[in-house]
Amino acid sequence: MPIDRGSAVGTRHSPGLPAPSPAELFRRETALALFGVREIPGVGLSSGDGPSRLPCRAMRLQIIGGGKMGEALLGGLLQKNWAAATELAVIEAVPARRAELAVAFPGVGLPETILPGIDAIVAVKPDAVVGVCQALGAAGVRRVLSIAAGVTIDRLERALSSTAAVVRAMPNTPALVGLGAAAIAGGTHAGPDDRAWAEAILSSVGTVEVLDEALLDAVTGLSGSGPAYVFLLAEALIAAGVAAGLPADVSVRLTEQTLLGASTLLAASADPPEVLRRNVTSPGGTTAAGLAVFDAAGFGAIVTDVVLAATARSRELGRVSIGGEGLST
Repeated sequence: MPIDRGSAVGTRHSPGLPAPSPAELFRRETALALFGVREIPGVGLSSGDGPSRLPCRAMRLQIIGGGKMGEALLGGLLQKNWAAATELAVIEAVPARRAELAVAFPGVGLPETILPGIDAIVAVKPDAVVGVCQALGAAGVRRVLSIAAGVTIDRLERALSSTAAVVRAMPNTPALVGLGAAAIAGGTHAGPDDRAWAEAILSSVGTVEVLDEALLDAVTGLSGSGPAYVFLLAEALIAAGVAAGLPADVSVRLTEQTLLGASTLLAASADPPEVLRRNVTSPGGTTAAGLAVFDAAGFGAIVTDVVLAATARSRELGRVSIGGEGLST
Protein backbone atom coordinates (compact mmCIF):
# COMPACT_ATOMS: atom_id res chain seq x y z
CA MET A 1 0.00 0.00 0.00
CA PRO A 2 1.99 3.04 -1.17
CA ILE A 3 2.05 6.19 0.96
CA ASP A 4 1.50 9.65 -0.42
CA ARG A 5 4.86 11.11 0.52
CA GLY A 6 3.51 14.62 0.22
CA SER A 7 0.81 14.00 2.83
CA ALA A 8 0.87 13.90 6.60
CA VAL A 9 1.40 10.15 6.35
CA GLY A 10 4.56 10.49 4.32
CA THR A 11 7.54 12.74 4.84
CA ARG A 12 6.02 15.44 7.04
CA HIS A 13 8.17 15.93 10.10
CA SER A 14 8.63 18.37 12.94
CA PRO A 15 10.89 21.37 12.41
CA GLY A 16 14.50 20.62 13.20
CA LEU A 17 14.20 16.89 12.54
CA PRO A 18 15.89 15.38 9.46
CA ALA A 19 13.76 14.17 6.60
CA PRO A 20 13.08 10.43 6.74
CA SER A 21 15.39 8.14 4.82
CA PRO A 22 14.14 5.76 2.11
CA ALA A 23 14.52 2.90 4.61
CA GLU A 24 12.37 4.79 7.11
CA LEU A 25 9.74 5.40 4.44
CA PHE A 26 9.73 1.69 3.61
CA ARG A 27 9.19 0.82 7.27
CA ARG A 28 6.25 3.22 7.41
CA GLU A 29 4.73 1.75 4.28
CA THR A 30 5.07 -1.73 5.77
CA ALA A 31 3.57 -0.56 9.06
CA LEU A 32 0.60 0.93 7.25
CA ALA A 33 0.10 -2.16 5.11
CA LEU A 34 0.31 -4.59 8.04
CA PHE A 35 -1.07 -2.62 10.96
CA GLY A 36 -2.89 0.44 9.66
CA VAL A 37 -0.40 2.71 11.45
CA ARG A 38 0.65 6.11 10.20
CA GLU A 39 3.90 7.18 11.80
CA ILE A 40 4.89 10.84 11.87
CA PRO A 41 8.22 11.58 13.60
CA GLY A 42 7.81 14.12 16.36
CA VAL A 43 4.02 14.05 16.09
CA GLY A 44 3.06 10.55 17.26
CA LEU A 45 0.74 7.93 15.82
CA SER A 46 -2.63 8.00 14.20
CA SER A 47 -4.27 4.64 13.60
CA GLY A 48 -6.43 3.17 10.96
CA ASP A 49 -8.56 0.10 11.47
CA GLY A 50 -7.05 -3.22 12.52
CA PRO A 51 -5.76 -4.97 15.62
CA SER A 52 -2.42 -4.63 17.37
CA ARG A 53 -1.12 -1.60 15.48
CA LEU A 54 2.44 -0.44 15.99
CA PRO A 55 5.21 1.18 13.93
CA CYS A 56 7.76 -1.15 12.36
CA ARG A 57 10.61 1.07 13.50
CA ALA A 58 9.63 0.24 17.12
CA MET A 59 9.78 -3.48 16.50
CA ARG A 60 12.55 -5.43 18.20
CA LEU A 61 11.43 -9.00 17.68
CA GLN A 62 8.91 -11.18 15.87
CA ILE A 63 8.00 -14.65 17.10
CA ILE A 64 7.01 -16.99 14.29
CA GLY A 65 4.51 -19.36 15.86
CA GLY A 66 2.14 -18.51 18.69
CA GLY A 67 1.96 -21.95 20.31
CA LYS A 68 2.89 -22.81 23.87
CA MET A 69 6.60 -22.14 23.60
CA GLY A 70 6.12 -18.99 21.55
CA GLU A 71 3.66 -17.72 24.14
CA ALA A 72 6.02 -18.65 26.99
CA LEU A 73 8.84 -16.66 25.42
CA LEU A 74 6.55 -13.72 24.75
CA GLY A 75 5.34 -13.68 28.34
CA GLY A 76 8.87 -14.02 29.70
CA LEU A 77 10.21 -11.17 27.60
CA LEU A 78 7.41 -8.90 28.77
CA GLN A 79 7.76 -9.93 32.41
CA LYS A 80 11.51 -9.31 32.37
CA ASN A 81 11.02 -5.96 30.58
CA TRP A 82 13.22 -7.11 27.71
CA ALA A 83 10.85 -5.20 25.46
CA ALA A 84 7.54 -3.36 25.56
CA ALA A 85 4.45 -5.03 24.14
CA THR A 86 4.50 -2.64 21.19
CA GLU A 87 8.04 -3.77 20.32
CA LEU A 88 7.03 -7.42 19.91
CA ALA A 89 4.99 -9.28 17.32
CA VAL A 90 3.72 -12.83 16.95
CA ILE A 91 3.02 -14.27 13.52
CA GLU A 92 0.43 -16.99 14.08
CA ALA A 93 -1.43 -18.69 11.22
CA VAL A 94 -4.54 -19.75 13.15
CA PRO A 95 -7.06 -16.88 13.52
CA ALA A 96 -8.57 -18.28 16.72
CA ARG A 97 -5.13 -18.47 18.31
CA ARG A 98 -4.36 -14.90 17.24
CA ALA A 99 -7.54 -13.80 18.97
CA GLU A 100 -6.47 -15.56 22.17
CA LEU A 101 -3.06 -13.91 22.08
CA ALA A 102 -4.63 -10.50 21.48
CA VAL A 103 -6.62 -10.87 24.70
CA ALA A 104 -3.70 -12.25 26.70
CA PHE A 105 -1.11 -9.74 25.48
CA PRO A 106 -2.64 -6.32 24.72
CA GLY A 107 -0.47 -4.16 22.50
CA VAL A 108 1.55 -6.99 20.97
CA GLY A 109 1.52 -6.98 17.16
CA LEU A 110 -0.31 -9.84 15.49
CA PRO A 111 0.32 -9.51 11.75
CA GLU A 112 -0.57 -12.32 9.40
CA THR A 113 2.72 -12.13 7.50
CA ILE A 114 6.41 -11.94 8.37
CA LEU A 115 7.81 -8.47 9.06
CA PRO A 116 10.72 -7.50 6.81
CA GLY A 117 14.09 -6.98 8.43
CA ILE A 118 12.99 -7.71 12.03
CA ASP A 119 14.89 -10.23 14.20
CA ALA A 120 12.93 -13.47 14.55
CA ILE A 121 12.36 -16.47 16.76
CA VAL A 122 11.32 -19.60 14.88
CA ALA A 123 8.89 -21.39 17.20
CA VAL A 124 7.03 -23.67 14.80
CA LYS A 125 6.91 -27.44 14.39
CA PRO A 126 10.11 -28.89 12.86
CA ASP A 127 8.38 -29.78 9.59
CA ALA A 128 7.45 -26.12 9.05
CA VAL A 129 10.90 -24.67 9.80
CA VAL A 130 12.37 -24.76 6.29
CA GLY A 131 9.42 -22.92 4.75
CA VAL A 132 9.48 -20.32 7.53
CA CYS A 133 13.22 -19.75 7.13
CA GLN A 134 12.85 -19.37 3.38
CA ALA A 135 10.25 -16.67 3.99
CA LEU A 136 12.46 -14.97 6.59
CA GLY A 137 15.38 -14.95 4.16
CA ALA A 138 13.21 -13.45 1.44
CA ALA A 139 12.06 -10.76 3.91
CA GLY A 140 15.64 -9.72 4.66
CA VAL A 141 15.65 -10.88 8.27
CA ARG A 142 19.24 -10.75 9.52
CA ARG A 143 19.07 -12.63 12.85
CA VAL A 144 17.18 -15.81 13.71
CA LEU A 145 16.81 -17.90 16.86
CA SER A 146 15.36 -21.36 16.23
CA ILE A 147 13.90 -23.50 19.02
CA ALA A 148 12.85 -26.33 16.71
CA ALA A 149 14.11 -29.73 17.85
CA GLY A 150 16.38 -31.65 15.48
CA VAL A 151 16.74 -28.89 12.85
CA THR A 152 20.46 -28.29 12.39
CA ILE A 153 22.18 -24.96 11.92
CA ASP A 154 23.26 -26.04 8.43
CA ARG A 155 19.66 -26.74 7.49
CA LEU A 156 18.53 -23.39 8.91
CA GLU A 157 21.25 -21.46 7.10
CA ARG A 158 20.58 -23.18 3.78
CA ALA A 159 16.88 -22.41 4.06
CA LEU A 160 17.58 -18.75 4.82
CA SER A 161 19.89 -18.52 1.77
CA SER A 162 21.62 -15.49 3.26
CA THR A 163 24.33 -14.47 5.68
CA ALA A 164 21.82 -14.05 8.48
CA ALA A 165 23.09 -14.82 11.98
CA VAL A 166 21.54 -18.09 13.16
CA VAL A 167 21.39 -19.35 16.73
CA ARG A 168 19.97 -22.79 17.38
CA ALA A 169 18.47 -23.53 20.79
CA MET A 170 17.09 -26.51 22.68
CA PRO A 171 14.74 -25.30 25.43
CA ASN A 172 12.35 -27.40 27.49
CA THR A 173 8.74 -27.12 28.58
CA PRO A 174 9.31 -25.78 32.13
CA ALA A 175 9.93 -22.52 30.26
CA LEU A 176 6.12 -22.32 30.36
CA VAL A 177 6.44 -21.44 34.07
CA GLY A 178 9.68 -19.46 33.76
CA LEU A 179 11.89 -22.35 34.94
CA GLY A 180 13.23 -23.68 31.66
CA ALA A 181 16.67 -25.10 30.93
CA ALA A 182 18.03 -24.29 27.47
CA ALA A 183 21.26 -24.56 25.53
CA ILE A 184 22.26 -22.53 22.47
CA ALA A 185 24.81 -22.78 19.69
CA GLY A 186 25.74 -20.11 17.18
CA GLY A 187 25.90 -20.62 13.43
CA THR A 188 28.45 -19.62 10.80
CA HIS A 189 27.60 -15.91 10.85
CA ALA A 190 26.63 -15.59 14.52
CA GLY A 191 29.00 -13.48 16.58
CA PRO A 192 29.20 -12.86 20.34
CA ASP A 193 26.49 -10.20 20.16
CA ASP A 194 24.12 -12.61 18.43
CA ARG A 195 24.71 -15.31 21.02
CA ALA A 196 24.22 -12.77 23.80
CA TRP A 197 20.95 -11.68 22.15
CA ALA A 198 19.67 -15.27 22.07
CA GLU A 199 20.85 -15.91 25.62
CA ALA A 200 19.01 -12.83 26.88
CA ILE A 201 15.79 -13.97 25.21
CA LEU A 202 15.90 -17.49 26.62
CA SER A 203 17.05 -16.25 30.04
CA SER A 204 13.65 -14.61 30.36
CA VAL A 205 12.15 -18.08 30.88
CA GLY A 206 14.95 -19.95 32.64
CA THR A 207 18.66 -20.73 32.47
CA VAL A 208 20.86 -20.95 29.36
CA GLU A 209 24.07 -22.80 28.51
CA VAL A 210 26.22 -21.80 25.52
CA LEU A 211 27.63 -24.91 23.81
CA ASP A 212 28.89 -26.26 20.50
CA GLU A 213 26.12 -27.54 18.26
CA ALA A 214 27.52 -31.09 18.46
CA LEU A 215 26.38 -31.19 22.10
CA LEU A 216 22.78 -30.11 21.46
CA ASP A 217 21.67 -33.70 20.80
CA ALA A 218 22.86 -34.64 24.29
CA VAL A 219 21.05 -31.58 25.67
CA THR A 220 17.91 -32.81 23.95
CA GLY A 221 18.32 -36.24 25.51
CA LEU A 222 18.88 -34.84 28.99
CA SER A 223 17.03 -31.58 29.60
CA GLY A 224 14.95 -31.33 26.43
CA SER A 225 13.22 -34.64 27.07
CA GLY A 226 14.00 -34.65 30.80
CA PRO A 227 10.70 -33.17 32.00
CA ALA A 228 8.90 -36.22 30.58
CA TYR A 229 11.15 -38.49 32.64
CA VAL A 230 10.27 -36.54 35.77
CA PHE A 231 6.57 -36.64 34.93
CA LEU A 232 6.79 -40.40 34.47
CA LEU A 233 8.42 -40.69 37.89
CA ALA A 234 5.61 -38.55 39.29
CA GLU A 235 2.99 -40.84 37.75
CA ALA A 236 4.70 -43.87 39.28
CA LEU A 237 5.03 -42.26 42.72
CA ILE A 238 1.36 -41.25 42.73
CA ALA A 239 0.29 -44.75 41.78
CA ALA A 240 2.62 -46.24 44.39
CA GLY A 241 1.19 -43.98 47.07
CA VAL A 242 -2.29 -45.17 46.22
CA ALA A 243 -1.08 -48.79 46.27
CA ALA A 244 0.32 -48.15 49.76
CA GLY A 245 -3.11 -46.99 50.93
CA LEU A 246 -3.17 -43.22 50.43
CA PRO A 247 -6.18 -41.44 48.91
CA ALA A 248 -5.41 -40.44 45.31
CA ASP A 249 -5.66 -36.69 45.92
CA VAL A 250 -3.33 -36.90 48.90
CA SER A 251 -0.83 -38.95 46.89
CA VAL A 252 -0.89 -36.33 44.13
CA ARG A 253 -0.25 -33.45 46.51
CA LEU A 254 2.52 -35.23 48.41
CA THR A 255 4.23 -36.29 45.17
CA GLU A 256 4.09 -32.81 43.64
CA GLN A 257 5.47 -31.16 46.77
CA THR A 258 8.15 -33.81 47.22
CA LEU A 259 9.45 -33.30 43.68
CA LEU A 260 9.25 -29.51 44.00
CA GLY A 261 10.97 -29.50 47.38
CA ALA A 262 13.69 -31.95 46.39
CA SER A 263 14.44 -30.04 43.17
CA THR A 264 14.55 -26.72 45.02
CA LEU A 265 16.85 -28.17 47.69
CA LEU A 266 19.12 -29.62 45.01
CA ALA A 267 19.37 -26.27 43.22
CA ALA A 268 19.88 -24.28 46.43
CA SER A 269 22.35 -26.58 48.14
CA ALA A 270 26.10 -26.52 47.68
CA ASP A 271 26.09 -30.29 48.13
CA PRO A 272 25.96 -32.61 45.10
CA PRO A 273 22.97 -34.95 44.73
CA GLU A 274 24.80 -38.00 46.10
CA VAL A 275 25.48 -36.15 49.38
CA LEU A 276 21.86 -35.01 49.63
CA ARG A 277 20.75 -38.59 49.00
CA ARG A 278 23.04 -39.93 51.74
CA ASN A 279 21.72 -37.28 54.14
CA VAL A 280 18.23 -38.77 53.78
CA THR A 281 19.36 -42.38 53.95
CA SER A 282 19.86 -43.89 57.41
CA PRO A 283 21.56 -47.33 57.42
CA GLY A 284 18.89 -49.99 57.68
CA GLY A 285 16.11 -47.40 57.46
CA THR A 286 13.08 -46.96 55.23
CA THR A 287 14.83 -44.92 52.53
CA ALA A 288 17.64 -47.49 52.32
CA ALA A 289 15.04 -50.22 51.78
CA GLY A 290 13.45 -48.33 48.93
CA LEU A 291 16.76 -47.41 47.28
CA ALA A 292 17.84 -51.05 47.42
CA VAL A 293 14.98 -51.89 45.04
CA PHE A 294 16.20 -49.19 42.62
CA ASP A 295 19.72 -50.61 42.80
CA ALA A 296 18.53 -54.17 42.19
CA ALA A 297 16.65 -53.00 39.09
CA GLY A 298 19.71 -51.17 37.72
CA PHE A 299 18.12 -47.74 38.05
CA GLY A 300 21.29 -45.82 37.11
CA ALA A 301 21.85 -47.89 33.98
CA ILE A 302 18.19 -47.49 32.98
CA VAL A 303 18.42 -43.70 33.23
CA THR A 304 21.61 -43.69 31.17
CA ASP A 305 19.97 -45.83 28.49
CA VAL A 306 16.96 -43.50 28.43
CA VAL A 307 19.06 -40.37 27.91
CA LEU A 308 21.28 -42.05 25.29
CA ALA A 309 18.22 -43.31 23.37
CA ALA A 310 16.74 -39.80 23.24
CA THR A 311 20.13 -38.38 22.23
CA ALA A 312 20.43 -40.90 19.41
CA ARG A 313 16.94 -40.05 18.17
CA SER A 314 17.82 -36.37 18.13
CA ARG A 315 20.82 -37.15 15.93
CA GLU A 316 18.61 -39.16 13.59
CA LEU A 317 16.18 -36.26 13.27
CA GLY A 318 19.08 -34.03 12.31
CA ARG A 319 20.13 -36.39 9.51
CA VAL A 320 16.80 -37.24 7.93
CA SER A 321 14.03 -35.20 6.42
CA ILE A 322 12.36 -33.51 9.36
CA GLY A 323 9.01 -34.93 10.36
CA GLY A 324 6.57 -33.74 13.00
CA GLU A 325 8.49 -34.89 16.08
CA GLY A 326 10.24 -32.72 18.60
CA LEU A 327 9.40 -30.12 21.19
CA SER A 328 5.76 -29.16 21.07
CA THR A 329 5.42 -25.46 20.45
